[in-house]
Amino acid sequence: MNYGQKGLWFSLALTLVCLVLIFVRGFNFGLEFTGGATVEVKYPQAVSIAEIRQKIREVHPNATVIQYGSSQDIQVRFSELEGRDTNMLMQDIIATLQSVDENVVVSGQSKIGGQYKEELIEKGITALVLATVGMIIYLGIRFEWKFAIGAVLAQLHDVIVTAGVFSLMQWPFDLTVLAALLAVLGYSVNDTVVVYDRIRENFLKMPAQAPKDIIDIAINQTLARTIVTGLTTLLAVLALLFFGGETLFGFAAAMIFGVIFGTYSSILVASALVARLGVKHEDLIPKPKEEIDDMP
Repeated sequence: MNYGQKGLWFSLALTLVCLVLIFVRGFNFGLEFTGGATVEVKYPQAVSIAEIRQKIREVHPNATVIQYGSSQDIQVRFSELEGRDTNMLMQDIIATLQSVDENVVVSGQSKIGGQYKEELIEKGITALVLATVGMIIYLGIRFEWKFAIGAVLAQLHDVIVTAGVFSLMQWPFDLTVLAALLAVLGYSVNDTVVVYDRIRENFLKMPAQAPKDIIDIAINQTLARTIVTGLTTLLAVLALLFFGGETLFGFAAAMIFGVIFGTYSSILVASALVARLGVKHEDLIPKPKEEIDDMP
């Protein structure tokens, strides 16, 4: 807790910077938010994905070309271009794919309208708000309102900072990234609850200790578990980042930053907020039940 005050100021500054980035720079929204189309084809034999990607980007500079299922199956995803008809773009892309091998078979094509953007954003924000309200209610009942406020602010810090990184780097922000942000919310609150649970136990076991010292002891007791959990999660997510291909890059990157900042916030931000809010022994000691006078 000697570093708690500095950690809170650092997190506040970082959160404000990320909020400014999000509102000023915005996101590089993916196909689900901008509108566009998807074309899927199957070649009679394995093809060079690099060659196809180069040819496709001559037609659409921001198109995404991936292999799925096998080395013969290719999927092309592209957003709408201003001044170009999406149906004509689809025909141009199919013609480009046929130029590699005229025996290619179009196995599927779909068009996504940009009108879904507002609906998806609204539902994403609604999911975030409902998750936040649920955490406040749960933590308020299980612990105490100071713990609920500290946990929720720490989780929002993790989500905002992770989203700020995507705004800064202009990485594609699609539904998989939105799912990762919600996963970060759940991961971070789970880590925070473990620390909070130990803080509550120590308040009951150490009535003579100062609150700051009790929080320090609780963090040290759970520190190894917090770090090991974060590292093992990072190993799994790094595997997705390096071997999952372009499709899973956004999800893996969001999870990596979420796990890093979630581990940091569980140790410093969430616990420091509880100390800052002035948690006391009286807040966590069960209140004795009032005796009912049953005399007539």
